[in-house]
Formats: sequence, structure tokens, C-alpha cells
Amino acid sequence: MSPLLWIPGIPLAAAGLLLFIPGSFKVVLRAFTLAATAASALLALNLLPAFDAAPIGAGGYRFVQQIPWVPSLGISLQVGVDGVNLGLVVMGAIVAFAAACTSWEIRERTKEFYFLLLLMTGGILGAFVSLDVFFLYVFHELALVPTFIMIGVWGRGERRAEAAFQITMYLTLGALVALVGLIALYLQSGAQTFDLVRLTEHLKANPMPVVRQVFVFPWLMFGFGVLVSLWPFHTWAPLGYASAPTPTAMLHAGVLKKFGLYALLKVALPLMPDGAKAWLPLLAWLCLGNIVYCGWVAMRQKDLNLLIGNSSVAHVGFAFLGLVSGTLVGLTGAVVVMVTHGFLAALSFALSGWLHSQTQSLDMTRMGGLLKRLPFAGTVMVMAMFAGCGLPGFGNFVGEMMVLFGGWKSSLLICGGLASLKPFVAAAAWGALMIAAVYMLRAIRGIFHGPVAELWASASDPAGWWRRLPFVILLGSLLVIGVWPRILTDRIATAVRPVVEAMAQPKPAPSLATAAAAASNLR
Repeated sequence: MSPLLWIPGIPLAAAGLLLFIPGSFKVVLRAFTLAATAASALLALNLLPAFDAAPIGAGGYRFVQQIPWVPSLGISLQVGVDGVNLGLVVMGAIVAFAAACTSWEIRERTKEFYFLLLLMTGGILGAFVSLDVFFLYVFHELALVPTFIMIGVWGRGERRAEAAFQITMYLTLGALVALVGLIALYLQSGAQTFDLVRLTEHLKANPMPVVRQVFVFPWLMFGFGVLVSLWPFHTWAPLGYASAPTPTAMLHAGVLKKFGLYALLKVALPLMPDGAKAWLPLLAWLCLGNIVYCGWVAMRQKDLNLLIGNSSVAHVGFAFLGLVSGTLVGLTGAVVVMVTHGFLAALSFALSGWLHSQTQSLDMTRMGGLLKRLPFAGTVMVMAMFAGCGLPGFGNFVGEMMVLFGGWKSSLLICGGLASLKPFVAAAAWGALMIAAVYMLRAIRGIFHGPVAELWASASDPAGWWRRLPFVILLGSLLVIGVWPRILTDRIATAVRPVVEAMAQPKPAPSLATAAAAASNLR
């Protein structure tokens, strides 16, 4: 049996078994959740050394296994990994274990919380290993629903009800728009299957007419874009993360939010490359909103979680820019950004959760002298903020630089209405070097230096190696990728090369004007 069935299967099975443990056995519930997420993380880590030796199946995927479900509709439970989702699966499993480690802050209804945490973990990992578009979407929804409940029940702050309502409305709408696009893709492809490998092979031999691609592609671009917090549909993210319990913020901001980017890269771009060429110029403008505008908003924040939330939205703009470039370097960098930002977002929210537990506040204007009271947590947070600035030595630097180089050499968008991505790259680099540096360095100065604030009188560092373990794991992952990026980049480049080739095919330049014609031609 493929290990890819066990990686999401263990958390899902553990969620079911958890229902039979009495709610009063809090230590047992926590230990059971930690054991399940640890087992899933160890299996995921084992994929890295075993990947190159594994047999290559159809479409270049490894560890493939297929279980038929509804053959008449072409639906089956099929799993597999290539260079793109390999890093995402490993990152997701590690973040899930770290999130379980930080769940000590949950004091009430612990059984229900751990059940939802395991359900969310299984859904996230199931979405990333699925090679069936139907199950890819279903697993994502399985992971998304617990997010709403966890914010509404265990969230913090006066605006948690507003945050739960806002995130529910935005993400439900985004998921519905994406579903419309997936159904349209199924109907218009002519393949009569949800199997991603067969769908790719069919559309490579029998491309969808350009006008239909131009009509279907934006449903996926905007639907999945909302799930990733694409500007200007991003306002749910900062407030949602600021109001969420720490493990939920770690899993959603770090892992689940990458699903939209992953789906664009694995479904929308390779299956509808001509439609992508028509719409990517618009996406280039919108991703600047993420990088520049959300960076400006982060500069204005006084709440640490709101700063981290806006910074997280700004960082995904680089992944969008990498997708827009259509180059091998740019797409590879986009995936590296997805993986490294997952570790960074999880680490940042884990640290802010610890600070909140010690001070009951995240108001940066009331803080000061953190390094004197919390040398371990303070040092790790300073390093995390440096990683957020794109400092060399961290994995984020590798991904963002690859995106900038890929965008600078891109000429793909000439047919879509843009002569070059160079102005966009210059704006993105300015946003990363200047705006991010300003708000991160100001936060470091205000929180960690100066006289010790009275607020920190009773604050203390995490005690013991177990409490420090999640921070060490997440920071270590960023450093490993920063020092040894080829653990990901070579495998990613092999997997995204067919996407680059499909988008580089010389065909008549599509335009958005053909979308109206496409609508009338759809049957």
C-alpha cells in the first residue's frame, strides 16, 4: 500500500478513534493527537530519501495507488507525488505536528478541538496527495470546515465572531466559484474523468478550444485566488488569523492557504495554458496588491498578529508572481515560496501564541525588552522576522530570489498585453526589500529592545525541550532549505517543466475579448 494513503489516513483514523475516548481524559487526548501527527510527519519525511528510488508512474508521479470509487463518472481515490507536492506534503505534516504541540493553550472542550485538528490535518494532507480532481476538492473542503468552527468556538479577541463570519463567507464563496470552474473543466474537456493524469494526457492530445479556455480559466483563478487571499479578496485573512487559536492559525496560514496556489499550478495552468495567457496579465497586477499594498497595511499595525497576518498575505504575492512568469526558474521559486512560507507562517503564529499566553496581549505599543525576559522565544522570533525580510540563509530568500529572476527574464505575457514583467519585478523587489524590512525591523525594535515593560514582569520562556520542540523544528526547516535548497529545487524543476513547455507553445495570442464569444459557444 502506498505510504501516501497512510499520511492523511492516520490523522483521519485517529479523529474517528478519538470520539471513543472520554472527554475528561485530557492527557490521553493530547498524547493520542501528538502520536497521530508525529506518525504522519515521520512517514512524510521518509518520502524525501525514498523519492528518487521509487518507480515513476504515469505523469511522472511516484508512490501512485488508485482505488476506483465511481467509475461511471471517472472518480477514483488516486494518490501520488511529484516534485511539486512532495515538499508541500512534508511541510504540511511537520506543521501539523508542530500545531499539535502548541495546542496546550486549549483548556475547554479539548476532545472536540483535537477531533477538528486531526480532521483538518487529514483533509489538508489528503488534498495535497490526491491525483483526482474530485477528491482534491473534497479533501480541501473537509479541512476548511473545521477552521470556521475553531475560530468561532476557541478564537480570541472581541472580533472573533466577526472574523468567523467573514472567513466563512469569503472562503465559501471562493470554494463555490472554484467548483463552478472545475465542473466546467470536466464538461468541456471531453475526457469524462476527474483523473488528473488522464485529464492532462487527454487535453495535451486534444486541447480545449481557446475561447473555452479563456472562459473557464478565470473561474479557477479567482476561486482559488480567494482561498489564497489574492488582493483585493484578502481582507478575511489578517483578522481571521488574529482571532484564530494558535494551532488553527498555524495550519491554515501555513498549509491550507497553499491549496489554491497548488491547484492553479497543477490544474489550471497545465490544462488551460492559452486561457492562462489571457488572464495572467491581470493576475500580475493583482499580485502587486498583495506585495505592496498589504505590506503598507502591515506597516500600520500595532497588533502583532495583524502584522503577521498582513505580512503572510504579502508573501503569497511572490508565489503568484512566480506563477505569472511562466518560466522554469519562476515556477520553481513559486513552489519554494509556498513551502518556506508555510514553515515561516506557522513559526510566527506559534511564537505570537506563546507571547499571548504570557502577557494576554499582542499590542506592540505596550511591549519592550522581550529579549531580556524571553531569550529563547525572543531570539527565535527575531530570526523568524529576518526570514520574513528575505534574509539570506533562510529558505524564503531562495524562493523569492528565484521568483524575481524568473519574472525578470519572462516574456510570456507579451501576447497577453504586457511587454515585460520587469516593472512588476522591480516593484516586488522594492516591496520585499524596503516595505517588509521597515515593518519587521520596527517590530523587532519595539518588542525586543529597550527597557523591560511592566507587562513582561511574569513572562517566561518555554520550559523544557518539549515546549521548545515545535519552534526548533520549524526554524530548523527554514534553515535547512536556506542552506540546502536543492533538496527541493531539482525535483520541483523536473515536475514544472511540462507546465512551462505547455505555456510556451507558440499559438495565436488570446485576449479577454474572446471570453464573451466563449460564453455563447459553451454547450
